[in-house]
Amino acid sequence: MLIIDSKDCENIDKALKKYKKKFEKSKTLLDLRERQAFTKPSVVRRGQVLKAIYKQQLASGKIEK
Repeated sequence: MLIIDSKDCENIDKALKKYKKKFEKSKTLLDLRERQAFTKPSVVRRGQVLKAIYKQQLASGKIEK
C-alpha cells in the first residue's frame, strides 16, 4: 500500500504526481502484467541468455546501436 504524506497547503495535483511517481517506482503494474500469462521457466531462462549475449556483444564492440 502506498502512502503519500501531503501537507495542508499542498496542491492536490502535486500529491497526485507524487503518488504516480511512487507507484511507478514500486513496479506494481509491471508485476501485474507479468502475472497475466504464465511463462515457462525455460522461456524465461532463454530470454535471459539472449539478453546476456546481446550485452556481451555490445560491450565487445561487435554490435553498434
